[in-house]
Amino acid sequence: MSDEIKHECGLAFIRLRKPFSYYLQRYGTVMYGLNKLYLLMEKQHNRGQDGAGMAAVKLNVEPGYPFLYRTRSNAPQPIADIFFKISQEVREIEKYQPDIKQHPGLMKGHLPFLGELLMGHLRYGTQGRNDIQFCHPFIKRDTQPGRNLALAGNFNLVNTDELYRFLGATPGEFEKQSDLAAMLSVIHHFLVEQDSLQPNAADISQVLKKAAPLFDGGFTVGGLTGNGYSFVMRDAHGIRPAYYFVNDEFIVAASERAAIRTTFNVGENEVLELMPGQALIIDDSGAYHLDQVLEPKERRACSFERIYFSRGSDEKIYRERIALGYHLSERVLEYIDNNLKSTIFSYIPNTAEVAFYGLVKGMEAYLNRIKVQRILSWGKDVTEEKLEEMITRKIRQEKIAIKDVKLRTFITEDSNRNEMVQHVYDITYGTVRKGEDTLVVIDDSIVRGTTLRESIVRMLARLYPKQIIVVSSAPQIRYPDCYGIDMSKLGDFIAFRAAMELLRERKMEHVISEAHEAIKQLEQNNALHTENVVRQIYKPFTPEEISAKIAQLITPSEVNIPVYVIYQTIEDLHESCPTNTGDWYFTGNYPTPGGNRVVNKAFLNFMEGKNVRGY
Repeated sequence: MSDEIKHECGLAFIRLRKPFSYYLQRYGTVMYGLNKLYLLMEKQHNRGQDGAGMAAVKLNVEPGYPFLYRTRSNAPQPIADIFFKISQEVREIEKYQPDIKQHPGLMKGHLPFLGELLMGHLRYGTQGRNDIQFCHPFIKRDTQPGRNLALAGNFNLVNTDELYRFLGATPGEFEKQSDLAAMLSVIHHFLVEQDSLQPNAADISQVLKKAAPLFDGGFTVGGLTGNGYSFVMRDAHGIRPAYYFVNDEFIVAASERAAIRTTFNVGENEVLELMPGQALIIDDSGAYHLDQVLEPKERRACSFERIYFSRGSDEKIYRERIALGYHLSERVLEYIDNNLKSTIFSYIPNTAEVAFYGLVKGMEAYLNRIKVQRILSWGKDVTEEKLEEMITRKIRQEKIAIKDVKLRTFITEDSNRNEMVQHVYDITYGTVRKGEDTLVVIDDSIVRGTTLRESIVRMLARLYPKQIIVVSSAPQIRYPDCYGIDMSKLGDFIAFRAAMELLRERKMEHVISEAHEAIKQLEQNNALHTENVVRQIYKPFTPEEISAKIAQLITPSEVNIPVYVIYQTIEDLHESCPTNTGDWYFTGNYPTPGGNRVVNKAFLNFMEGKNVRGY
């Protein structure tokens, strides 16, 4: 994504099912669980670079000794920071007991994070705050082990106010800014309730069945209790991803299938998906079961996971990204009048590389058809030179752009900032024939269009192509997200700005005022959740009209080269990614009532000039 947005967090969970002596004997290290947690987190580092945290629970600890530990970091490389500190603790112990790693009992007693239950988290901040206190896991402590709770997850909730009202609690400033604090309070409330009925053996299934229906949002959440119970839970629509693997040595869960496969070297079909509304629950003995804690609803798994968020090393995601690019090939051919000789294909940024391969595959399929037709049309008039020239024709591919530098926030003046943004990417000179070649570049998606306007289009224009075509493997992002991605301000979306510009140009401001009045009326009636009124803003225009206006908006005034924008269609998105049908940021079709409330509130904020989240 050329426009940076804050997005998906990552969860890593491991429950060791054997004594530490078993791992020492079989794998040569008592640190097996910690080593695997480190790998499981690193293989998902794409999911969180604002911070990280981990919690560990030790089993069968004598009363009076600690059993729940937590550490968090917001260092520039937070995963490395956390595990470096743990390794320092090991080295410190070894100074006095050099062979302690050969004694599992001593290691467990001396090393705080050597627990049988391990949970890691990678954070992308949706609040724009990188304070360490916002890093997961959060914990509730109690003198009774079964009432201690550590919680971490990948989610957003849109009804935290209602949750605190349910609890009869008044949140502080920190609690108001943290969805996890609200979720933790609710789950802990029911944990204490169940622990009162069954001291130190609370029914986790009942805890989740009472708590989960209260949450409006998309979530994958992991939890550890102080007495050795644990769980991973997924929302009823399956919006946020969750996968798990079980054998007789360990139980593991994570946000990405490929991370589990790589870390534990297991096959694709061995890693299972936690289905919508399910919870994986493990008791203090290591026995596990799956429980339907929420009634499953229509599957609306986030399509952005397939387009951009998840790592492309998963074979299914790889094929889907290839398909996203392939589906765009016919429309690109129309824009270039099928003139492949004078067209160069590239991608920006690197995460669009797989979709780029798909686009090129589509072009190659067309070129191969042309080759066959031309050769057949020659009949007997075939020469070696003609045949060689035809069969050696290739799609022109170049590495046009190189991301050179990350813009640092010490540049505060807008004019200087814009000047610096222009140089975030560098170009490869000598690749384009001036005034003759069309340049086609593919991006994962176009959110704000800021980087395109301030950097990429200006940069590409310096090569003097005949025209520039920017292709998005995702459809137009028109509506806020409130289920994990930090996209909650309508004014940030270039598609929304384009629609508003078109309404003003065509003297249709009444559409804006009518939508505004309708939303204010819904707010007065406490009915913001009942419908998505913002759809009316886009209704007068075709996607092509909005794309044309977006092309104008991303073209700097000094650039005279024609710029066009091609977006993925909703239909081709779903054909490419059939299992992840969540598309509310494209269509406005939200899976929960809270989504409608957020989009309508976002429109009110925009009209009132408030630069704040819609929830």
